[in-house]
Amino acid sequence: MIEIEARLGELKSLGLGRRVRMVSGPQGPHVVLDGKPVLLLCSDNYLGLADHPRVREAAAEAAMRWGVGAGASRLVSGTMTVHRRLEERLAAFMRRESALLFGSGFLANAGVIAALARPGDIVFSDELNPASLIDGCRLSRAEVFVYDHGDVEHLAWGLGQAQGRAALIVSEAVFSMDGDVAPLEDIVELAERHRVRLLIDESHGIGALGPGGRGLLAELGLEDHVDVILGTLEKSLGSYGAFAACDRTMTQYLLNAARTLMFSTAPSPPAIAGAAAALALLEERPRLVARLQLNAATLCDGLEQEGFALNGSSTHIMSVVVGDPAVALRMCEAALSRGLFAQTIVPPAVPALGARLRLTVMASHRAEELQAAARVLGKAAGDVGFDPQSTVLVESDLDIDLEEFEEHDEREDREPTEAAPGGLFDYERIARAA
Repeated sequence: MIEIEARLGELKSLGLGRRVRMVSGPQGPHVVLDGKPVLLLCSDNYLGLADHPRVREAAAEAAMRWGVGAGASRLVSGTMTVHRRLEERLAAFMRRESALLFGSGFLANAGVIAALARPGDIVFSDELNPASLIDGCRLSRAEVFVYDHGDVEHLAWGLGQAQGRAALIVSEAVFSMDGDVAPLEDIVELAERHRVRLLIDESHGIGALGPGGRGLLAELGLEDHVDVILGTLEKSLGSYGAFAACDRTMTQYLLNAARTLMFSTAPSPPAIAGAAAALALLEERPRLVARLQLNAATLCDGLEQEGFALNGSSTHIMSVVVGDPAVALRMCEAALSRGLFAQTIVPPAVPALGARLRLTVMASHRAEELQAAARVLGKAAGDVGFDPQSTVLVESDLDIDLEEFEEHDEREDREPTEAAPGGLFDYERIARAA
């Protein structure tokens, strides 16, 4: 018998229990959270388009015209004109031949990797890649070499040991937890030198970086040097779903090989139409990207004045690393009591004793409220006895045993999934789900 209550009790004893908070009304810079008005600083609605009137109207009209659900998978009868139109527009926006819609970011990331890599191949994955990319590596049953975060020398060493085997490099462009960026120029050079496939996840870069908000690859002029660019409709475009931007041959292959597409119902027409309206707004108003970047700089400056270190973030995503999960949770509650919601991220989403408040800026925030938010976080840190400039972890009221904590994380990492035979590219080296 699987002891669910025991497992839940173990999570709670480690300070890793989570609960759902209720937001009333649409996503925006201000929401009503559990009945209390707050400033929202942890939404991925980066450009503030989720509740834009044109986006809402487009979704409502699509529901009336095409219905709420697609009714079938993409390869049966679920592909409608609304899907094809958005794919064409996304391909043009990303400057690629083709684009292919998936039901969610997780489905796209997991499905594309599992389609590209097979048992006997090698996937080179940044150690801070998110859960969706990690699970794609696992589903592929290829060997996985987890290179140190952003370390192109470690990646180059691993590629040199691969001895010509079929391989795939996988990385985020903008890392979702700390907001730092991948060394894409060096990664592209390595992929071309070693003749391996390259997949870059631009989910947090689209709408935030590059000309017209086309992402970090576009900013560096590297779009044509990547086999597959993964993007999402769920963040800057304020809707739900995701896409792969690539050449037509790759699209046809993914249609026939990506199981998460083949065996999932197609994205709902209202979500697709809403994303199309948001994309039109982004194309019409590139100043939204500049506004997001300006707001990010404002919050970053405010946090640094309060003494917080931001782990190299140069984007709209920032992390205040606290360490102890219980202290991080108390700091979240202290900020909430002052009218600011910044959610706590605890293991296994981050390493043991790497709990943090993950902050995200929106283009629709006002500069003065971001400055005030930084001061609130400074006061919240003081309320719980956390010194932002200290490297010493504050003891938790729960008295977490570090050894037990690490054993728990190890169990989380080692799922009973087979992989190709070991060696340098040991499947068990895959990073913690993030």
